[in-house]
Amino acid sequence: MIISLHGKRALVCGSTQGIGKAIAMELAKSGATITLMARDEQKLKTVLTELNNIHAADHHYLVADFTASEQLREIIQTYTASNSIQILINNTGGPPAGPIVQANTEAFLNAYQQHLICNHILMQSTLQGMKDSGYGRIINIISTSVKQPLANLGVSNTTRAAVANWSKTLATELAPFGITVNNVLPGATKTLRLETIAKNKAAKTGVQITDVETEMLHEIPAGRFATPDEIAYAAVFLASPFASYINGINVPVDGGRTACL
Repeated sequence: MIISLHGKRALVCGSTQGIGKAIAMELAKSGATITLMARDEQKLKTVLTELNNIHAADHHYLVADFTASEQLREIIQTYTASNSIQILINNTGGPPAGPIVQANTEAFLNAYQQHLICNHILMQSTLQGMKDSGYGRIINIISTSVKQPLANLGVSNTTRAAVANWSKTLATELAPFGITVNNVLPGATKTLRLETIAKNKAAKTGVQITDVETEMLHEIPAGRFATPDEIAYAAVFLASPFASYINGINVPVDGGRTACL
C-alpha cells in the first residue's frame, strides 16, 4: 500500500518535537505539503529545514501559543484566507500530572482552552477549505485515557474525554461532506512528556527513574515503549485516501496496554 498525499496540505500542531514532529515528517514523506504550528519559532525553523530535506515543497510554519486562543484564531483565519488545508492534526502537550482531587479549577479551564477550544478554532478555520477541496481529514492525537483513565492524570483524563466526544459529534456532522474525524490514542511513547512523568513520579516516591519505567513497561504486553514514528504511521494512514470510510473512531496505538476493546 503506497500512500500518496501529493496536492494535500497538512496543518500539524505541536510539530517541533515528539509525536507532532514525527507526524509532520511522515506526512511529508508521503508527499503532503506541511504547515507546522508551535510556539517556538527557532525550533519551527529547524524542523522546516528538515522537512525540505525530505520533500522540497511550499512548506510553511505558523507561530502560535495555545494559551492565547483568540490570537490563535486571528493567525489561522489570516492564513486560511489564502491557503487551503485538507489535513488537520490536532496535537497539544498534555496537562500536568496529578490526582484529580488536588486539581484546582484553573487547571481544568486551562486544559480545556488549550485542547478543546483551540481544536475547535482550528477546525472551524480550516473546514471551508476541506469542503472546497472535496477532501478533509481531522485527526486528533489524544490518549488511551479516553477508553481507560490513567492514574495520576486527573485533568488530562477529563479533558481528553471531552475532546474525544467533541470529535465523535463532529464526525457525524461532517461525514456527508466526505470529511472524516478520527482520534489516535498513543500509549506510553518515548517523548519528553513520558520522561517528565517518570521523573516526577520518581521524585515523589523516592525510587529510581529506571524503576518507574520498569513498572510502566510491565503494563505493556509488547514490553516496550512506542516510538513517535509508530504513532505517526497510524495518523498518516487515517489522513490518506485509503481511510475514506473510517470515521468517528478511536485508534489505540499502545502495544496492547489498554485492557478494553
